[in-house]
Amino acid sequence: MSASPAKWNTLQTNRAARLARAGASLGGALDGKALPAALLADLLYAVIERGDRVCLEGNNQKQADFLGQALAQLDPARVNGLHMLQSVLALPQHLDVFERGVADRLDFSFSGPQAGRVAKLLEAGKLKIGAIHTYLELFSRYFIDLTPRVCLIAAEAADRHGNLYTGPNTEDTPAIAEATAFKNGIVIVQVNRIMDTLPRVDIPGDWVDFVVQSPRPYYIEPLFTRDPAQISEIQVLMAMMAIKGIYAPYEVDRLNHGIGFDTAAIELLLPTYGESLGLKGKIARHWALNPHPALIPAIESGFVESVYSFGSELGMEDYIRARPDVFFTGPDGSMRSNRALCQAAGHYACDMFIGSTLQIDLQGNSSTATQGRIAGFGGAPNMGADARGRRHASPAWLKAGQQAREGRNTIPRGQKLVVQIVETFREHMQPAFVNKLDAWELAEQAGMALPPVMIYGDDVTHILTEEGIANLLLCRSDEEREQAIRGVAGYTPVGMGRDRRMVENLRDRGIIARAEDIGVDKRLATRDLLAARNMKDLVRASGGLYNPPKRFRNW
Repeated sequence: MSASPAKWNTLQTNRAARLARAGASLGGALDGKALPAALLADLLYAVIERGDRVCLEGNNQKQADFLGQALAQLDPARVNGLHMLQSVLALPQHLDVFERGVADRLDFSFSGPQAGRVAKLLEAGKLKIGAIHTYLELFSRYFIDLTPRVCLIAAEAADRHGNLYTGPNTEDTPAIAEATAFKNGIVIVQVNRIMDTLPRVDIPGDWVDFVVQSPRPYYIEPLFTRDPAQISEIQVLMAMMAIKGIYAPYEVDRLNHGIGFDTAAIELLLPTYGESLGLKGKIARHWALNPHPALIPAIESGFVESVYSFGSELGMEDYIRARPDVFFTGPDGSMRSNRALCQAAGHYACDMFIGSTLQIDLQGNSSTATQGRIAGFGGAPNMGADARGRRHASPAWLKAGQQAREGRNTIPRGQKLVVQIVETFREHMQPAFVNKLDAWELAEQAGMALPPVMIYGDDVTHILTEEGIANLLLCRSDEEREQAIRGVAGYTPVGMGRDRRMVENLRDRGIIARAEDIGVDKRLATRDLLAARNMKDLVRASGGLYNPPKRFRNW
């Protein structure tokens, strides 16, 4: 007796059953692919099955908050055991699904404001973590072994055929929609408005099953905006050292900046201090970066030539529209962002990543996962990692590779610059430098296979503090590397444990460089050096095009 033939279309059959249930539940309420907001729960009950992998679009900035709230309010007796896929946990409802028993498993990248609650839910056994991913890693797994059965995404507008206009904040939407749609999943979209004609079509309606107009615009966070008034003189000094001691000698032309006041200070010193060093046209021309308002003076002065973005930034819309040579914009004038592509650009096309962290150990490993907080890493591990698949050359890449391999019998290759910029003491006088990362204890508590390290020490090329720059590329032993890190760790316990004679030897060899060693005059490190000293200065620099969110207006 022959075996029954294999079935190759079980996902298609299952999708058809879900859509049939949705059709029966919604009746004649659908207008094309658009349904009334009041029927959203009925739709979710019809198309979500127990144990489904559900991807809820929660980005750095844009949140499918209306869909997320509806999911969190479902009856756990009817929908449960969900496996949530989410790049960012930003809102309380993102964890309410676990608190209420609708979901029990999570794969994510960053949890920022919810980091403490993640740790508590994990300890209480209400949440199991598959992995803490980088963004690009998580997006990649959508196409391999974590493909969503249902995705809940957000867009600026849709038409009744389901075509989507994502506007400036596209972010994760294309990656989520494509993975789901082409593996016979269900794609549900919340939009701010439904239009007869869209400004442009960013995602075709063929990929979309249902559209619901949210009662309110989706939540969006101006995550990358930093008020120049909050930049300290120590941060100005560190920015001067970064420009003079790293950007200039390596001719860093293509780069990514992390979020923070440290890097905002660098952006605001490019048109002043950078120009005084004759560096315009030589460094920092091409960026993988959100449209930081702090970049406006550098753009206006001709320093910055192009910016490709992970997402947008509230208030920058008119400025972006007026600078199409710099930003990637559509025929309608609005910017097109794409977080997956920008992460790839930051990994492969940039010569340098410079960002901050919460803890650094004696090997240069760094992490933002600290005791009681599981924050995740976002895109830093992709930005802050040597791209070993890269093959195109640039001066910065070649010089870093040459320094790392000098005197060694190895084939020559380039290396990405990965810089950690931190003050020796963080908030509440917590030392940034530690003998052992909290990540070890977190791994034990959560049953993780490895401690959650953000950037591994063997990828870090430089550590920059107010004490100076440690060039780890030039270290030739583990002992030299440890003493170089101790040498810039200041008055932290790690810094106080330095071998003073060895640190001075490292300084003589240029492995440790103090401000005076590279010709940085500390007397000039004042806020007067900033190209904009407050938000109003940024508005003026933009010619009135920048419109800061209300929270940043103090005039």
